[in-house]
Amino acid sequence: MTASSTRRTSAARSRLAAAGAIAVAGALLLTGCGDQTKDKNKDSGSASTSTAPLADKLPQDIRSAGKIRVGSDIAYAPVEFKDASGKVVGLDPELAAAMGKQLGVTFEFENGTFDALLTGLRSGRNDIAMSAMTDNKNRQEGVDPDTGKKVGEGVDFVDYLSAGVSIYTRKGDTNGITTWSDLCGKKLAVERGTISEDLAKQEAKKCPAGKKLTVEAFDDDQQSQTRLRSGGVDAASSDFPVAAWAVKNSGGGKDFQLVGDQVQAAPYGIAVSKKETQLRDALKAAMDAIIKNGEYKTILEKWGAQDGAVKESAINGGK
Repeated sequence: MTASSTRRTSAARSRLAAAGAIAVAGALLLTGCGDQTKDKNKDSGSASTSTAPLADKLPQDIRSAGKIRVGSDIAYAPVEFKDASGKVVGLDPELAAAMGKQLGVTFEFENGTFDALLTGLRSGRNDIAMSAMTDNKNRQEGVDPDTGKKVGEGVDFVDYLSAGVSIYTRKGDTNGITTWSDLCGKKLAVERGTISEDLAKQEAKKCPAGKKLTVEAFDDDQQSQTRLRSGGVDAASSDFPVAAWAVKNSGGGKDFQLVGDQVQAAPYGIAVSKKETQLRDALKAAMDAIIKNGEYKTILEKWGAQDGAVKESAINGGK
């Protein structure tokens, strides 16, 4: 979920640049409280800390606990969502599981609304946030994208993918929308706290008098899709992989269609407290290890995200 103009921009992040067909089914600086209920599924396996190759890179408290608590908006297919049995699945959980084998710990995903994930991280409720989160300077520095003012402690990111933002409409009912400027005079659904919301607010300021862009923000992307499906808005916006998944799978592919190009290509990052540099560096080492051994490529291909692949992870690569 991209956020702020420094991250989700034009003709690129376009939350996996031109990612092909996205497989099957079916979210920050802002604060807020959401469902922070711990998901009961332990979504990623791990090797024993005594045998895992990178276990010694972790902070001792994490090694002793044997787990990393992950804050995530688990309603953002195909990046993270619950399958029919209630198990947490998707791109992020599988990448985390592969990293867990390298580090000798389990990544436990805990559900929360996207705009509250960094709050949960700062409060110590979670060790990291991994939720299709766009790495950008605002989030790194704790700056509110609307006011430009510092509102909290920033975070560090371990970047692992490139993605963009897309607009989609009801199938066969585009209302002439092909670009963001075409949204003036229309209603747009977005997920709260995301780059899509930031872009929509920026675009709304450009609209001429009498052609107001109305932005409706929801707690999760599923609510945005429901609003569009019912005809309550003219279009919706989300990260490209998520929009493409919805287009392919909602109503058997009969509900939605993508319009225009992706914009704001930027990296997805795992958010870590700036105080936890050892954990940050351990995560980077684990991500680089699975990129090198091929697990990363296999997982991205499974979820249709291969076009957003990176050759190595980076720390705070977002602009």
